[in-house]
Amino acid sequence: MFPFLKLYCCLFPRRTQSLHGPSPVTTFGPKACMLQNPHTVMHIQDPASQRLTWNKPPKSVLVIKKIRDAGLLQPFKELCMFLTEVKNLIVYVEKKVLDDPAISDDENFTVVSKKFCTFREDLDDISNRVDFIICLGGDGTLLYASSLFQESVPPVMAFHLGSLGFLTPFKFDTYQSQLTQIIEGNAAIILRSRLKVCVLKENWEKMARVEEKGIILTNGDLESSRNTMQYQVLNEVVVDRGPSSYLSNVDLFLDGHLITTVQGDGLIVSTPTGSTAYAVAAGASMIHPNVPAIMITPICPHSLSFRPIVVPAGVQLKIMLSCEARNTAWVSFDGRKRQEICHGDSITITTSCFPVPSICFRDPVNDWFESLAQCLHWNVRKKDDTFGKERRF
Repeated sequence: MFPFLKLYCCLFPRRTQSLHGPSPVTTFGPKACMLQNPHTVMHIQDPASQRLTWNKPPKSVLVIKKIRDAGLLQPFKELCMFLTEVKNLIVYVEKKVLDDPAISDDENFTVVSKKFCTFREDLDDISNRVDFIICLGGDGTLLYASSLFQESVPPVMAFHLGSLGFLTPFKFDTYQSQLTQIIEGNAAIILRSRLKVCVLKENWEKMARVEEKGIILTNGDLESSRNTMQYQVLNEVVVDRGPSSYLSNVDLFLDGHLITTVQGDGLIVSTPTGSTAYAVAAGASMIHPNVPAIMITPICPHSLSFRPIVVPAGVQLKIMLSCEARNTAWVSFDGRKRQEICHGDSITITTSCFPVPSICFRDPVNDWFESLAQCLHWNVRKKDDTFGKERRF
């Protein structure tokens, strides 16, 4: 009855995974979880109904402060004393923060800081010790908090004490009442999806051949070994041409099929949260963080028809150097861990099932539009004057 259906099934075999991406976890850290709402549509919860609740009262908090920022010293000390002395919480602080002379030389604060638990990035695992996170600074502090947790992320409360503040909706003036509400479980959250990135590198080594007399020959065969690294990315993966003067030339695959070759300065693969960062500067649209999607944005493409596109969150993207590439490429993850990509290397990108539960000031929708207006001045222009009764031409 439907002859085209058989042809479609042959050309496009049945998918083994959902286009909406993996279902995100709804538990965040040891004690936090999202309050379930039975009124869901297409298994996607209404953003305005996403509420934070606790299985058990929170006992520990991670405080992330922008390093060596003199303007954050007083808020940091005041907040930590409130958390320790008033709320009786176990406070985790990065060791290099307490090593700042402006903090370590303060004798009055040293009495309090001795009670803190410290950790070191990439050395100490605190994923099962922290109940929620407080960020003091700009958007970079939230990105840094995300990088510390490769799986489940505790709820994040971000205070706007930095430059832009698109991801930091809270003001520090009323931190005591706001923190009390959150500890009591009275807060809205937004699940900011992350990208799971796997970098596979081909390491080619020349194997020396040895003669019968024991003489080592240097013109041996090449042997490859593979090295795999994984990252959780909140904003974007950026592949660019690095210091080379040549255009980057990379192949982009979607679910194993080559969809295009990117020739230009590079390529941005971003989450909806990252759509308001580097991607929007490169001409992409802004997408609400609750939309399940992945954005693909070229950077200065050498083609007038290469426009940014949005693909379903459930697809798998793969980026490799093209065979015709004249130079290598470079990749970074949320602006960090920058490394070179050579021939044979690959970058695989999927939607992670471990989002960042960001605590809202009001709710996910109003907070997002407030950030567009305050930080990016979205659609701001001078209004036209109304026609008066006596208008002269």
